Amino acid sequence: MSNKKSRGRGGGGGAAASGDGHEDLARPPPLQAVLLADSFTLKFRPITLERPKVLLPLVHMPMIEYTLTWLESAGVEEAFVFCCAHSHQVKEYLEKAGWAGKSGPGSMAVTAVESHDAISAGDALRVIYDRGVIHGDFVLISGDTVSNMSLKDALQEHMDRKKKDPLAVMTMVIKHSKPSILTHQTRLGNDEIVMAIDPETKELLYYEDRADSSHLYVTIDKDILTNNPTLQLHNDMEDCYIDICSPEVLSLFTDNFDYQHLRRHFVKGLLVDDIMGYKIYTHELRSGYAARIDNFRSYDTVSKDVIQRWTYPMVPDVISSRDCSESRLHRQGIYKASDVTLSPSAQIGANSVVGSATSIGDHCKVLNSVIGEGCKIGKNVLINGSFIWDNVIIEDGCKVSNSLVCDGVHLRAGAIVEPGCVLSFKVEVGKNVVVPAHSKVSLLPQPSNEDSDEELEYADTNSGITDSPPFSSMRSNGDQATVPLEEDELGTSEAGTCGVVGYVWTSVDTGIVEEWRQSIAPIPKEKLEELRHAASDDDGSEDESNNRTLPDKDDSSDSVVDDDDHISKFEKEVEETFQRALGGGVNRDNLILEINGLRLAYSLQHADCAGAVFYSVMKSALVAAQSTNDTLLKTTADALGKWKDLLRNYTKTVDEEMEILLKFEEMCQETTKEFSPLFPTILPYLYDREVVSEDAILRWAEEKEHADESDKVFVKQSEAFIKWLKEAEEEDDEEEE
Repeated sequence: MSNKKSRGRGGGGGAAASGDGHEDLARPPPLQAVLLADSFTLKFRPITLERPKVLLPLVHMPMIEYTLTWLESAGVEEAFVFCCAHSHQVKEYLEKAGWAGKSGPGSMAVTAVESHDAISAGDALRVIYDRGVIHGDFVLISGDTVSNMSLKDALQEHMDRKKKDPLAVMTMVIKHSKPSILTHQTRLGNDEIVMAIDPETKELLYYEDRADSSHLYVTIDKDILTNNPTLQLHNDMEDCYIDICSPEVLSLFTDNFDYQHLRRHFVKGLLVDDIMGYKIYTHELRSGYAARIDNFRSYDTVSKDVIQRWTYPMVPDVISSRDCSESRLHRQGIYKASDVTLSPSAQIGANSVVGSATSIGDHCKVLNSVIGEGCKIGKNVLINGSFIWDNVIIEDGCKVSNSLVCDGVHLRAGAIVEPGCVLSFKVEVGKNVVVPAHSKVSLLPQPSNEDSDEELEYADTNSGITDSPPFSSMRSNGDQATVPLEEDELGTSEAGTCGVVGYVWTSVDTGIVEEWRQSIAPIPKEKLEELRHAASDDDGSEDESNNRTLPDKDDSSDSVVDDDDHISKFEKEVEETFQRALGGGVNRDNLILEINGLRLAYSLQHADCAGAVFYSVMKSALVAAQSTNDTLLKTTADALGKWKDLLRNYTKTVDEEMEILLKFEEMCQETTKEFSPLFPTILPYLYDREVVSEDAILRWAEEKEHADESDKVFVKQSEAFIKWLKEAEEEDDEEEE
């Protein structure tokens, strides 16, 4: 422990004892981090009544493991883990996983800071300040954050600003993430955030994370507009909740006890405080990954991002905790431990993970799902888009769709778990019982004193238990009706055979207005249709509003750059949406609705969709191929065959078909050069599958005749096929004559 303290002081204490004090005094203090291991929210209840959120498994790894691993790789030398609720579990994990007690070059010293009185992030930072452990700039992060970004640029920007302006006390990491035009949410299930940022200095001028999406305007103080003649107003930025802070941030929390929430109180408080003059800046993440798991939808989204390797090297086959067996990556993004017992007739679909010592019986299907360790899955079981944790028993004929099933749950034969359900630890579901969509079931009754869902998950106790009814009246999946359970039957060994052992939690006003908004389950098609109709009813007012806010495009040079950036952002959003469809996060029937929503949001044409969708399809083939040209040809054929109907939806005209060809050329020359030698082979396939027509190919070739030689590369590669098309066209003309 003494070593950690001396390192935390940056060698200042050693200056007097060493012979070369000047070197020690000049040495900057070590980079420190404060990691909040409490969520201070109720969003993951009932699970977090029994286990802290940071220890919940994310693709077989506790969330905090991703956060600590990233901090160490980013150059943090000393991390203080603040824990309150279930603090003994967090401290035990840090010891067991080997984080506590680490020291030495290249390693990060981790120290737990425990308090049982804190009820918010503000209280946590006040405790950190009182302990006197932070001695310089530090990284503030929550233990439910997954990232692989480099901190170097953000840190340098923060340091440079501080030299010029001591009042620059925080740099917030943000990234582009266009919210859905229909739901006004990001892909993580968070409500859209409105920010005003100075385009030159990147200073944050306005922040609103509870904007009312029913209005087409926000209210900004006139002083902000007066003092900042130029600013950019964003609703397309996501807050990564990774902050680089000066030590003054801790003293600000200590001086202001009304600062509880990091954003709604602290950030907004500083932005309107004219007396102190402290400033917050932003750093936009343009490469790398960063996301916070704030709700069940983001849990689902980030899990799929990990499986699809967007978080590399934070992926299952590269990092593993001490308790986790190693997973091996197979084709199509399938991870399996070496000791999995898998029936020859069982099917493991793409983007799935199966843990150690798990057995899967005959004719089972596991699709887009994560199965934990030590699970026993019977015959004819269907698991789709779900997360099954450790030591779960699923008997024959069960179906689990887009749900989360915790450790030790037992599903009897024929049970059905409908989308959006959360079955907490050791819940038992009886034979042929149907658990309705979005149900939350726990062996613990629902507390009666739940306040608003801001920052409150602070106690290990189960005080304030309400008289929740047992989960006793579920409908049956068989001919025989389910027998209701009486409350005194819950402890009997036979209770699970006729109903469900556990309490159903009712939906209370904890900040979640509608279950579908933050559920693991995809947004229902009927809900998207309802939202789309509501949006179309407001088209007139939206158009009028958009016309008022369009920039003046008389100034030519910048507008071209802005348009290119606009298109690239749209293409990135389409790719992210397509990836979610591959991972099961978006139903294929809803995919066109989602893409059309993006098209409307960006005010683009079908041709732009054609190019963006084609890029996403081809990129998925490249990721799946992994190696040789032969493999790439096969995965490309599979992907185009699977998604040709989606592509055809955006290629109704020759111009739209030509957009596909132009996009393919661009990909071969710039972003995905692996396709370059395969262009003349893939082009006939596009023609055969009616993705592009003969007219489009011939017109493309004709327009290239007068182009530079560098633009004719792929036309020349495809000369034989183009010649065949021309001859076939001439023969058709002769026959008609």
